[in-house]
Amino acid sequence: MTIKNKITKVKKRDGRIVDFDQEKIIDVVFKALTATNQGDGKKSKTLSDKILNFLNRRFKKDEIPNVEQIQDIVEEVLILENLVKTAKAYILYREQRRKIREAVVYTEESVEALDQYIEELDWEVNENANMAYSLQGLNHYGVALLVKKYWLNKIYPKEIRESVKSGDFHIHNLDTLATYCNGWDLYDLLLKGFRGAATKVESKPAKHLRSALGQLVNFFYTVQGESAGAQAVSDFTTLLAPFIRYDNLDYRQIKQAIQEFLFNCSIPTRVGFQNPFTNITIDVKPSPNFAKQPVIIGGKPQEEIYADFQSEMDMLNKALYECMMEGDAKGRPFHFPIPTVNITKDFPWDNPNLDPLFEASAKYGINYFANYINSEMDPEDARSMCCRLRLDKRELYNRGGGGLFGAGALTGSIGVVTINLPRIGYISKTKKDFFNNLVKIMDLCKESLEIKRKVLEDLMEKGLYPYSRFYLQGAKKTRGRYYGNHFSTIGLVGMNECLLNFIGEDIGSRCGRRFVLEIMNFMRERLVEYQKETENFYNLEATPAESTAYRLCLKDKEKYSD
Repeated sequence: MTIKNKITKVKKRDGRIVDFDQEKIIDVVFKALTATNQGDGKKSKTLSDKILNFLNRRFKKDEIPNVEQIQDIVEEVLILENLVKTAKAYILYREQRRKIREAVVYTEESVEALDQYIEELDWEVNENANMAYSLQGLNHYGVALLVKKYWLNKIYPKEIRESVKSGDFHIHNLDTLATYCNGWDLYDLLLKGFRGAATKVESKPAKHLRSALGQLVNFFYTVQGESAGAQAVSDFTTLLAPFIRYDNLDYRQIKQAIQEFLFNCSIPTRVGFQNPFTNITIDVKPSPNFAKQPVIIGGKPQEEIYADFQSEMDMLNKALYECMMEGDAKGRPFHFPIPTVNITKDFPWDNPNLDPLFEASAKYGINYFANYINSEMDPEDARSMCCRLRLDKRELYNRGGGGLFGAGALTGSIGVVTINLPRIGYISKTKKDFFNNLVKIMDLCKESLEIKRKVLEDLMEKGLYPYSRFYLQGAKKTRGRYYGNHFSTIGLVGMNECLLNFIGEDIGSRCGRRFVLEIMNFMRERLVEYQKETENFYNLEATPAESTAYRLCLKDKEKYSD
């Protein structure tokens, strides 16, 4: 049955309203039919009439369909008519045209973007406090646009791409084809020395404190270039203290070596004229991971064990924090490496050698303190990466972590995604709606992280990250994959605003707090399901979302003006 046509206008992709022309539908269907030998001009006219009937059923009088909606109906009719080959050809044609349009737009945007950076017109120019306005910053800004396009248009499927673009969730570090952050095995570096790329200079294992610190700096510089975020080592004080005795260093010499280390870690050698983002976990007592292990000097085990070097650890910690308090030539604090200090029940609060540690915290707020008092975890169970990410390594022990002596290093996060909770609170009418919407976005987040994990593992096998590949050999041997110990991180932002949108109360209310716990428990249980399903590690993070929150807020205002 032919329906009277009421479609008179069409909305183009650029927003223009033009006259509807059925001949254009006939033409595109004819091309698809002839390309697959499934029809001719007569059949294309018959099909276009059916497409027109569908359009008139779907859209009311005076309602204007857009180009994409019309093309969706063309696909639907071809499939209903059992013209599978033609439908497939048409779908491929649409995708090719989309890529051509985006390539043209990208070229125009890239030129405009460089002007925006140079003139500092784009808020993203200053979104990262560690990145200075510079030529290297400009280079990174330009390449970042290309890599983002690659992830969204080449790697991720349409549903993920559209969800990210609309602001349902945010994928961090789209500007980098690499992992988020990594935890490394300092003991491994002391055993092997600094090496990994066949054509590059190699260093033998360090025999002296200054060379060990120098290799660690070079290591940080290099692996930072193969990852987007923080690079971390644990047991810093335990593993380096023996060099002091073997070098017969006095306190002045120790402090000089530490000062060199801090200055070198603060040089902007990272992409975009940034400092490498580094974290070191400080021990106030010999780490249980290594206390009974023979110390390593020059890559070889010695007679003493690490538990024998408490006095050297005290001197090393004291020198480190005195240098941090003194700062650079202008008295400014060192931003990196970020020290993490584990607080346990037997923490030696009265040790005078730790006075500089607390003075540095009081003066600059330098330390991150990991509180294990009344915690079910021990310091050996966690690895601090950056300001918000702390990974629970107990799961790694159950599967063989790949670190030396079961120390559980060689972990990190493959990537981070952040869910826009305020939007879920806004669009949901009932609690059932809320959790259904949350599951939908969480599932997309999981899919995006699984895709990223596979892509990065493939690139690792191809040799794109030579140093990471060399130092992750332990994980490869025990887990069968270089990134086998890395977590997939799902984060959240805007919990308070989510509650205000959904229940009209904030996070400080009794009702608000109760619902927050319900949400968090639900998300955690969902992550356990993902972990069982994929056999990959998942964790939940309160994302550091300075720029992410701003972007998602803009997207929400754009989509929901009220």
